Amino acid sequence: MVPLARDFTRQALYAWGWLPSATADQRAAAEDVLLVVSELVTNACLHAEGPDELWITCEKKVIRLEVSDRGTGQPAPRTPHRAGRPGGHGMFIVQRLCLDWGVVRTPGVAGKRVWAELGAPA
Repeated sequence: MVPLARDFTRQALYAWGWLPSATADQRAAAEDVLLVVSELVTNACLHAEGPDELWITCEKKVIRLEVSDRGTGQPAPRTPHRAGRPGGHGMFIVQRLCLDWGVVRTPGVAGKRVWAELGAPA
């Protein structure tokens, strides 16, 4: 599931001109987007029976990633974060790399949509 999501995201990055990267900053920004997609999809696989859909939009140099799933849990970075502990780093990584992130639930509809936004390099 994660490799498919990364491939889909990589195609979008090419379509929007984020790839191929001309500079190290552009390459790092594209890699951050791919890492965040991996973390969001992995969380849906581990905690919510897998993702239902992945949306990627790009407006005004901000990429918004959204992963929907049917899980009832609330994603959150582990506190305190311990870098040496295996696992549990996904939402900490998302929080550190993104401009913002959150969870949207629709009343009367099972599941949630986890979103994250990342900015283009200057």
